[in-house]
Amino acid sequence: MTTDFTVRPALPADARLLAELRWTFKQEDHEGRPRAQPLEGAEQWIHDRLSDGRWLAWVAESGGEIHGHVFLCMVERMPEPYSDNLPIGYVTNFYVTPAQRNKGAGSSLLEALKQHCRNVGFDTLIVWPSERSSPLWQRSGFQPSEELLELPLDT
Repeated sequence: MTTDFTVRPALPADARLLAELRWTFKQEDHEGRPRAQPLEGAEQWIHDRLSDGRWLAWVAESGGEIHGHVFLCMVERMPEPYSDNLPIGYVTNFYVTPAQRNKGAGSSLLEALKQHCRNVGFDTLIVWPSERSSPLWQRSGFQPSEELLELPLDT
């Protein structure tokens, strides 16, 4: 395992590269099928959310290039009289370029995210893993939940 990369918080100025990597990531899932949405929309979405703090992200970079990222959205919880209302973190868009996989970048990204969440007092982190990524998430400490229910809405 090599560690010739650094992990840092993503900046709004990274939005274009993060959007490009997101499109690459999703094309892997869709086997190179032509994309139906323009890249500029994703770039603006990422820029806006990183700018106003609604979302946070971390990047792994080497040689001035971003080779991986992970995103976090805080989900506030209603106050309640019998326990705390610490936020929950929704983790998504975790991606490392194929050439940088299995070199520690992914683990370092997840560790930076988890450390941030511990430092600011999150209660729980949640993720909807793919079948392929589930072992990675579990190695990083994520566990299957018996509490979460899901209702897909056919829209």
